[in-house]
Amino acid sequence: MKNWSIITLFFLIMTSCSKDFLNRPPQDSVVDGGFYQTDDQMRAATALLYGRIWTDYNDKATYGLGDFRGGSAMSLYSDPYNMWFATTGTTGENVSAWEGFYNVITQSNTAIDNINRYAGSGVSDAVKQACIGEARFMRALAYRYLVMNWGAVPIITDDESLLINPTSIQTNTVQSIWKFCTNEMQQAVSELPDVASAPGRLTKWSAEGMLARFYLSRSGEESTGGQRNQQFLDSAKYYAQRVITMSGKSLLPSYRDLFLAAPTGTNYNNNNESLFELQWIYKPGGGTQNLNYGNANTYPSYINCSTYISCDGWGGDKSATFWMLSQYDGFTLCATGDTLSGSTLDQRLHETFMFPGFSYPEITQTINGADQKPFIYPNNGFDGKTFAGSQSTTGNPSSANIKKYCIGQPKDVGGNADIMDYPNDTYMLRLAEIYLIYAEAELGNQTSTSDPTALQYFNAVHTRAGLPAVTGPLTFDQIFKERAIEFAMESQLWYQLVDLHYWNPQKAYDIINNQFRGQFAIFPNVFPNPTSWQIVQTQSAANGDRVYATANDGNFLLPLPTSEVTVAPNLTQPPVDYYAK
Repeated sequence: MKNWSIITLFFLIMTSCSKDFLNRPPQDSVVDGGFYQTDDQMRAATALLYGRIWTDYNDKATYGLGDFRGGSAMSLYSDPYNMWFATTGTTGENVSAWEGFYNVITQSNTAIDNINRYAGSGVSDAVKQACIGEARFMRALAYRYLVMNWGAVPIITDDESLLINPTSIQTNTVQSIWKFCTNEMQQAVSELPDVASAPGRLTKWSAEGMLARFYLSRSGEESTGGQRNQQFLDSAKYYAQRVITMSGKSLLPSYRDLFLAAPTGTNYNNNNESLFELQWIYKPGGGTQNLNYGNANTYPSYINCSTYISCDGWGGDKSATFWMLSQYDGFTLCATGDTLSGSTLDQRLHETFMFPGFSYPEITQTINGADQKPFIYPNNGFDGKTFAGSQSTTGNPSSANIKKYCIGQPKDVGGNADIMDYPNDTYMLRLAEIYLIYAEAELGNQTSTSDPTALQYFNAVHTRAGLPAVTGPLTFDQIFKERAIEFAMESQLWYQLVDLHYWNPQKAYDIINNQFRGQFAIFPNVFPNPTSWQIVQTQSAANGDRVYATANDGNFLLPLPTSEVTVAPNLTQPPVDYYAK
């Protein structure tokens, strides 16, 4: 068991850095009570909550759970366990995510305790309160991830109490965990400032946006007979409306801009659509020498499809699923169900997944020392040696490698990238989600809604992607599909399915079990400059290939990590209500 599990409470050592408020205290002062003496010191102490402590989740579990398990992406060779709902207590992403979330909780607990114990007279009440609010926000969000992945888990707010008898830890009921999460986030709203003290810092609007998300989940978790809790639906809509109309946030005009990192150093981190994102810091040579691991974003390393267009690329086997591609308007499924044909006006496809002929002016490809810009995704995919340039229907046809969060080579971003060392932040909450939460909360238990505000907010997201406005009533399936497309490769789809599972588990199983997750090939009508594509399944269940997952009541949630259960066997006992103490 790693040293940041729920049983042992050692700290991760934080290294110093230079990005705005992420300047951290000296290595030994994260737990040093003498450090909390000024506003600047207080802010530096809580800055650690925004990055490195989330690394175990962000590294691989973010896509392993959110996208592979959800069905927006698949892999030919890696992480089959989450793809096929065969996750065990020792599966890597299962263990690392659990440990990562409890590390966030441990660090948040300690921050709150240290601030209350050691804050000096030189610390203003406003800053003290805001820093406690930041820790409370992070703790509530970590519990949200835990309860949605594992169900009943232990709520721990006092780390020192664990030292008395760690084997006595019990899990708490799902309903009481959700109550705890919303109570904590409500308190964070009252503690966080209206305006961020520095770019990327949390505000009350970050917390109110999370409350909209939390209450939408709770409406399903406390459903009755398939009817979501109306009080919680109303609360989700209330907070969504407040964030949309009062936060000063707005959608970026172009979806593409959300995922650019410009060579001038002016990128879209902490843009005006972002309500909360993990803050990562590039450090020269940090990745190559393994000196900056945990402070920089390592996620791009695993989804970059080739070293021809990036510092490192272990994502050549990662692709959209056939099901995911079928969600984009404009592609038609043939009568036999194994081929998609057509094209789409939806600009989000180009920014999320790569098709043969897609051009990326922000990325350079380098082969044998020769640069070509823009990078044009090849017709035959990557064969490990060269790019194939001619049309092909045999050999090594293209899949649909991941584009989102792929920012190119160091030369494309002013030198600010290295192996396992990328500067682009990870979105955790965007305003676009708040628009769609409002629409879903307004729909609620109705079959459809023609509410003008719900349609307005839905269309704000929909038309930004280049699609015509929806004029007719909105249905759950339309909103679900819009969220799946908008947030593909942002670790969202799995949690959409968990939300659905709370109030309609069979529909959640049906969606998962009918997603074709096998291999396919993409063929352009011409190359270069294609105008349409055929997407052809190359595996078949009839031939004994594994192409569909099987999700059911027995495997929908993740199993508790074996290492945790070994040390704390009471984790397997029936959960108790946290508020019944």
